[in-house]
Amino acid sequence: MPQTHAIYAHHGEDILSSVLQQFDVHDDHLFNITRTFLREMWDGLESYGHDMAMIPTFVRSTPDGSEKGTFLALDLGGHQSVFDSRVCEVNLHGDKTFSLRQQKYKVSDTLKTGEATTLFDYLADSVDAFLTDSGSPTCALPPSLARRDITEASDSEDVHGPYIPLGLTFSFPVEQTALDSGKLLTWTKGFSAKNAIGNDVVKLLQDAFDRKHMHVRCVALVNDTVGALLSRAYTSGGCILGAIFGTGTNGAYVEDVANISKLGRSEEVKEKGSMVVNTEWGGFNNSRSALPSTPYDNKVDRESINPGKQSFEKFISGMYLGEIARNVIVSLIDAAPKPLLFSGHSSKQLNKQWGVDTAVLSEVEEAWEGIGRFAPEDAGSTAGTGTNNGTDSSKQSSVQQKLERIRDVIVKRMELPPDSVSLDDADIIRKICTHVAWRAARLSSCAVAAVLSTKLVDEGKRIGVGVDGSLVEHYPYFEKKLRASLRVLVGEDVEHRVDIGLAKDGSGVGAALCALVAYRQNLAKQYHTVYEHEAANGLSHSHGPEKSACLDPLVRT
Repeated sequence: MPQTHAIYAHHGEDILSSVLQQFDVHDDHLFNITRTFLREMWDGLESYGHDMAMIPTFVRSTPDGSEKGTFLALDLGGHQSVFDSRVCEVNLHGDKTFSLRQQKYKVSDTLKTGEATTLFDYLADSVDAFLTDSGSPTCALPPSLARRDITEASDSEDVHGPYIPLGLTFSFPVEQTALDSGKLLTWTKGFSAKNAIGNDVVKLLQDAFDRKHMHVRCVALVNDTVGALLSRAYTSGGCILGAIFGTGTNGAYVEDVANISKLGRSEEVKEKGSMVVNTEWGGFNNSRSALPSTPYDNKVDRESINPGKQSFEKFISGMYLGEIARNVIVSLIDAAPKPLLFSGHSSKQLNKQWGVDTAVLSEVEEAWEGIGRFAPEDAGSTAGTGTNNGTDSSKQSSVQQKLERIRDVIVKRMELPPDSVSLDDADIIRKICTHVAWRAARLSSCAVAAVLSTKLVDEGKRIGVGVDGSLVEHYPYFEKKLRASLRVLVGEDVEHRVDIGLAKDGSGVGAALCALVAYRQNLAKQYHTVYEHEAANGLSHSHGPEKSACLDPLVRT
C-alpha cells in the first residue's frame, strides 16, 4: 500500500490509479457501513457512554409551519466569525414564513476568561439592550399559547406575569439533562470563564436575567443540528431529520421515545410519543472497522488534536477534506525515483498542515465544471459544446481551457511557481479533489439512509430532511452525489420522496423555534397539573383536554 510521505514506483500511471482507487467506496461497502451505523445508533439509544452518543434532547414536538408568535434566541459561540454572540427575534407568521431581526455582540477576551457571572451578566445585558433598542415584543405569544388564568392554580415560579421565551444556542460541550438544563463539560473556542464548568448554563443565564429583573425566561438549550431540523420543519411543513454537512457534521432526528431505552422509566417514557435525538454521528465508527481508511486518513487522524475520535467527521467534513487531499498531493510530489506532481516542486503552503483548505477543492471543481466565478459570461457561446462541427480538436480545446483554469487555481492557492505546474498536473489535482469529495458524499448518504430506515414512512408521502453547512450549500454537486448514493441504499422510490432543503441559521431561527416548542411543552404540563388537581378535588375541568388539544405534539413526516 502506498505511503503518505513518499511513493516508490516506476509506472506513474499505475501508482496514481492505485492511490485514487483507495477512495472508491463500492455499493456493497456502502451497505455494510449503513448496517454498522444502525447498530451504533441502537447501542447509543440503549445506554450511555458510546462514541455515537445519541443524546436525548427532550424536544418532544416539531413545528409544522402553522405556529404564530414572537420568540427570542441567544446564540453564544456559533458561526459568528468576529462576533461571539448575537440576539435574534423571530416572528412566526403562521404560514411557514417568518421574519428575523438580529444584533451581533462582541465578547471581549476579558469576558471570555473572567468570572462566569460576569460573562452571563453581559449576555443578559445584550438581550436587554436588544429589547430596549427595538421595544419588547408587544404580542409575544399567540392566543393559543396565552397564559390565561392557569398561573393562579400553578405553583410555577412565573407568578409575576408573562415572560418572553428564549432559546439558547450554546455551542460548547454540555451534558443535557432536560430541555432547559445542561451542565458545561469544558470550554472551547478561546473561552475559559471561571466557575462555569460543571454548572448548569441555563441556570447561569437565567440567574443573570433575574438579577436584572428581566421578564425573559430561558426555556430551551439548543444544539444547532436540532435547530436545523426545527427550522426546516417550520418552513416546509414537516421534517424528520436535520443534518449538518459543513466544517463538521452531525444529525438530529425524530425518534419514538419507546426506543430510547436509556431513559429508563422517566416521565418522558411514560408520556410516550416522540423525541428529537441528537446523534453526534461525527463519532461514528471510531474503531474504523467499517470506514474505508487510507494511509492519508490515518495521517490526518494521527496529527489531529483528537486522535481516535470523531472518525466519521474526519472522512466527510469540510475541516478535513482539504488536509486529506494535501496529504495525497505531497505523497505524489515525493514519489521516487520520479516525482508524479509539479516536477517535485512543493511550497510552504503545501508543506504546512491545514495548508490546503476544502474551499480550494471546491474551486478546482468549479473551474473544471465552468460554474461559480468560472461560469462563461456569454451563455450563448458554443465553445466546448461540439455543436459547430463536433471535431475532436474542439472538445480538446474545451478540456484544455478547463485545465488551464485549474492550473491558475493551483498556482494561486497552493503558491507554486507557474512554470512548475503543467496541464497534466492540473488534471491529477482535479482527480484527487473529485475522489476525496465523492467519497465524502457517498459516506454522508449512509448516515441519511440509516436514519430513514428507522422511520416507518408512509408510502408515497414526502420525507422532510433539513440540511445546513458549507459542503452541502457550496461544494459543487455535493447534494447530487449524496442523492445518487442514497438512491442505491434506500431505493429509487424512497429517494425520490426525500425532500432535502436548506435549513439556514439553525443556531438562530432554530433556537427560537425550540423556545416555542419548550413553551408549548411547559404549558401542556401546567394544564395537565391543573386538570389533575381539579379532578382530585371534584372541581369542573375548565382546563381539560379540550383546552390543551392545541398543545399536542406536532411531529409531521
